Amino acid sequence: MSEENKVDIRLDTESMYKEEVFTDRKMGSIRIMTPVNKDGSVDADRTVLYVGQAQLMTPMGALPLVFDIEATSLDDALEKYPENAQVALDKTMEELKEMRRQQASSIVMPGDQGIPGGGAPGGGIQMP
Repeated sequence: MSEENKVDIRLDTESMYKEEVFTDRKMGSIRIMTPVNKDGSVDADRTVLYVGQAQLMTPMGALPLVFDIEATSLDDALEKYPENAQVALDKTMEELKEMRRQQASSIVMPGDQGIPGGGAPGGGIQMP
């Protein structure tokens, strides 16, 4: 392998987590991310993270949602899951609307040559 193709692929041993997944096998799942030291022991100095995941079907296919849940236990995360999922869905829908708006406003017209403001260089005058 050449030097230019080498990639530094190392795990951050100071940011390791043990992952547990809880799911209802219908709507989604909650991942509990327990911080651990590189020997596998629980790192009590860092906070346990709760991450919700859901997949919603749309006319264009499955829409994955991944969102953090501020919780102190699995029970707490389960309670907060619906509200956090809705916030993630609303945010995703707004981002999609914005992307559509930007795409619609970036229509390329014949004669545009990628010049900011459109048109040809020299004020748009083209010589035959």
